[in-house]
Amino acid sequence: MTSISRRDVIAGAAASVVWAASVRPSGAADARELKISHQFPGAGATEGDFRDRLCQKFAARVAERTNGALKCTIYPGSSLMKTNAQFSALRKGGLDMSLVPLNYAGGEVAETNIGLIPGMVTTYDQGMAWKRLAVGKYLADTLADKGILFVSWIWQAGGVASRGKPIVDPDDAKGLKVRGGSREMDMVLKQAGAAVISLPSNEIYAAMQTGALDAAMTSSTSLMSFRLEEIAKGLSAGRNSAYWFMLEPLLISRGIFESLPKDMQDVVMKTGEEMEEFGVQNAKADDQEVANVYRKAGAEVVDLTPETVNRWRTISRETAWKDFAARSDSCAKLVQLVEQTL
Repeated sequence: MTSISRRDVIAGAAASVVWAASVRPSGAADARELKISHQFPGAGATEGDFRDRLCQKFAARVAERTNGALKCTIYPGSSLMKTNAQFSALRKGGLDMSLVPLNYAGGEVAETNIGLIPGMVTTYDQGMAWKRLAVGKYLADTLADKGILFVSWIWQAGGVASRGKPIVDPDDAKGLKVRGGSREMDMVLKQAGAAVISLPSNEIYAAMQTGALDAAMTSSTSLMSFRLEEIAKGLSAGRNSAYWFMLEPLLISRGIFESLPKDMQDVVMKTGEEMEEFGVQNAKADDQEVANVYRKAGAEVVDLTPETVNRWRTISRETAWKDFAARSDSCAKLVQLVEQTL
């Protein structure tokens, strides 16, 4: 396995980088553009989906630090390509960058399913620690071998919006049509007696509106950005405790990255690292705000307790964790490394 990580590409750089040394004059012959694709709604500079705002901040800071020599153009709402085409396009160099739920690539690279396996991550601190622990390094190396590099690690807690009463305990899902968001979450839901529906988060609203879907699990941000409060009667919020944590990183094509001059590479990785604090702060803020939004819309809002989270995790360990570990030696290795973080 080829080892390449953010540490590799900025190794040796002093903590107080003098960015002026890497600035290029605007309009230089080697000026470059990076296209950033994502599925989430476009946002304003200070309001709206923070994932789009994170991309905007990243683009602005990169342009500033390179004096316009490296420009990033953002394509929200799957306006550049379909949601599920992004990961493959990154691998092939057909897309420069994407902020995408990592597990969406699970059918192509099995190891990416670890980005949404119930109960493996239950706090932001635990999730963000992955990048400096063995599990994160192993995952980053795996993606690098597949042609993709992490730029920003972004984790989001989530909850469940439902057309009826809130889904709190596993038994509450029995007989319902539920969108879990990952193959592994779907396995847990099936064990709980639910019928699972697979679709991207930007298609949840229509499915719930028509009755094709009774409930949907997704991030707190998506629960608001896609206006699910307009049709939901119940919300199980993850602001205090959650078994549903999704890894939604900002990624770059390795081939595209390696084609950039070294000074631009350093700017990309340094700026990406700085965006992580913005991501955590805004994800946590959305965990709080989603409960307010749904309550104001008239939905019944219920917070999960650690005991409830453990009940979901117990099912997940016996189903999703075992299934994931059995898929390959590298998947088994990832589970082993996750266990070390608990």
